[in-house]
Amino acid sequence: MTSLAEKIGVFVDVQNIYYTSRDAFGKSFDYRAFWQRLSSRGNIIIAKAYAIDRNDESQRKFQNALRHIGFSVHLKPFIQRADGSAKGDWDVGITIDILESLPALDRVFLLSGDGDFDRLVRTVQTKHEVPVEVYGIPELTADSLKKVASCFHPINESLLI
Repeated sequence: MTSLAEKIGVFVDVQNIYYTSRDAFGKSFDYRAFWQRLSSRGNIIIAKAYAIDRNDESQRKFQNALRHIGFSVHLKPFIQRADGSAKGDWDVGITIDILESLPALDRVFLLSGDGDFDRLVRTVQTKHEVPVEVYGIPELTADSLKKVASCFHPINESLLI
């Protein structure tokens, strides 16, 4: 159970949430509703959203909306490889930021369905004794991540627009 005095850190894998919400529901994640939900659970002292920068006007508007809500937005350039594949994930950056933030946090919220984060979540909870709650699309979230989280919150219609 959380208290309003609890210090919360929020870390969003924007690309993962965007694509899984779109693929599962054909809708977008509602960051404003999410922020309101978490604000009722404690004091959000760190809120970081990690995205890929494609230098696109609609993405800039979205990034500005995230900033207006209260997120600091971290961008990496989109890299198109010669073979047509693309590169641009934030797994290492998110991991480092969470680990470096732990002394200031009572609880971590991670928005991602990426199973690569299961070891991070386990480490945060066992070695640092900080609970990690995960938000993700149930059918598109790795079972290993759901199992290791202190609480898994399925993203459903109440958090979509």
